[in-house]
Amino acid sequence: MRKFTTKELEGFDGRSGVSYIAYGGKVYDASHSFHWRNGRHHFRHCPGCDLTQAMKQAPHGVDLLDRLPLIGELVD
Repeated sequence: MRKFTTKELEGFDGRSGVSYIAYGGKVYDASHSFHWRNGRHHFRHCPGCDLTQAMKQAPHGVDLLDRLPLIGELVD
């Protein structure tokens, strides 16, 4: 598995068509997810960041991340 720093993760913010997000030290590829189209998740969250804290207030569980490819881990 690839290891990402927070700084590296920021480079996958959806602008180039690649959207990665992190949660709980894991990095997921959200590039092909309908809910992450145009580089944003329901106009609230941007890819390229760690969403561990934001998920505490999400209207859904973290199990939805299982639908995304796990591609690495966040190391800082």
